[in-house]
Amino acid sequence: MHKLLVLYPEPADPDHFRDYYVTNHLPLVRQMPGLLAWRYSFDVAATEGEAPYFAVFEAEFADAAAMSASRASPQGRQVAADVVNYATGGAVVIHYPVQDGIV
Repeated sequence: MHKLLVLYPEPADPDHFRDYYVTNHLPLVRQMPGLLAWRYSFDVAATEGEAPYFAVFEAEFADAAAMSASRASPQGRQVAADVVNYATGGAVVIHYPVQDGIV
């Protein structure tokens, strides 16, 4: 499995961010090909001090190639182009292969 993680710093207008993200951006995300699962939160907290991020999003893909193909698709390009409409604080995007742990 391969994960895409988006970390959002505090936006200029948090209410606009929340509303636009849920109403407009996430419906675009749902259309991305190869997307296995996704989740987000506006309740980001730090274990100590203040959290450096306002919101977080994560998406799961079968592998890095599936993620790359999804991001390069017309739907993926539309999702990327939409970020400027709500994320005035910018966005940090990272991705990584997931290693299972043993319990």
